[in-house]
Amino acid sequence: MTTVNVEEAAASFPKLLAAVEETGETVLICREGKPVAELKATTPRAKIDRLKPNPDLKPIAINYDPTEPLSEDEWPSEYR
Repeated sequence: MTTVNVEEAAASFPKLLAAVEETGETVLICREGKPVAELKATTPRAKIDRLKPNPDLKPIAINYDPTEPLSEDEWPSEYR
């Protein structure tokens, strides 16, 4: 891990960014010796298959027809 102060990071940001991209090295940016930010490479996101059902939604079961109209007694009284 490389540690730089704020002024040095501002002056050489493209160089630091290139180092992070190429080597995956983390850069710690400090102000007056105290860490304030960390510049590190991101992890690639896993590709999501949008056509595959979400396993978290599998337990949900609807036991009625959600397109069925409401009966008269199911409407609130102010809308009857």
